[in-house]
Amino acid sequence: MKVRRRQFLTRTSLAIGVAGFSGRLTFAAATAKQPSFIVRSPKMKLGIVTYNIAKDWDVPTVIKNCTEAKFQGVELRTGHAHGVEVNLSKEQRAEVKKRFGDSPIVLMGLGSAFDFHTPDQGKLRADIAATKDYILLAQDVGAPGVKVRPNGLPAEVPKEKTLEQIGKSLRELGEFGAEHGIQIRLEVHGKDTSHVPHIKTILDTADHKNVGACWNSNQTDLDGEGFDHNFNLLKNKIFTVHMRDVYLDEYPFRKLVAGLNETGFDGYCLAEIPESKDPVRGLKYFRSLWLAYQSLL
Repeated sequence: MKVRRRQFLTRTSLAIGVAGFSGRLTFAAATAKQPSFIVRSPKMKLGIVTYNIAKDWDVPTVIKNCTEAKFQGVELRTGHAHGVEVNLSKEQRAEVKKRFGDSPIVLMGLGSAFDFHTPDQGKLRADIAATKDYILLAQDVGAPGVKVRPNGLPAEVPKEKTLEQIGKSLRELGEFGAEHGIQIRLEVHGKDTSHVPHIKTILDTADHKNVGACWNSNQTDLDGEGFDHNFNLLKNKIFTVHMRDVYLDEYPFRKLVAGLNETGFDGYCLAEIPESKDPVRGLKYFRSLWLAYQSLL
């Protein structure tokens, strides 16, 4: 039987359409089997450490300058002009909390200088007790965390014993902090103790969900097996981050920002930078470069 030209074209078009649709299904199925790479939108926040750029600012100045520079939070380091210390009265603590609560700036933490590496057990117990007072201060002023640190390894004591001592001290503080809703943030700090594997040993010894790391952007982060290895040792225990001047080529800040984003880090990156004659302008430049690094993710 002869097929008319119109019928032929119709049947041919239908066949091509079915084949095309089938091809798309096959392609879609094949694509679905390919590994997917999730690009996270950055959730991390920006703040400052009052050491050193804001060491001479009182609380109103901290709030004013951070607001102008479009920063979101601040860690108040002990010993600075802001005066947020354990000697504040109940009323003064409430006033600090109110000042930050009424502002766009979050008091995201207090920065202490307690370190727990001393071989003097009397001093160790005194430092732990003083840290507990600092934890109560943080609770009263509305800061959710306290930064502590190791500051060295005494030559006369085996390093393993010192690392264990620091870790056990942090476990005690982690338990106390948890009772008051306060995190304990261990700064990667000090001669020899800034070696990232030592910090991991300390945190493993502490073994408390309320105790984590304050990544400090030290040049020693590149020692040993390198930055990637060291970052991976702590990446799931990083509570906060301190950053030096982010333009420094000697440190892989872009890689750090990418690594934090990959883990879903939603804490604070804190500018720990030198004082300046024009601090707000400097902070604005810091923020711009920090945001630019995120735009490259």
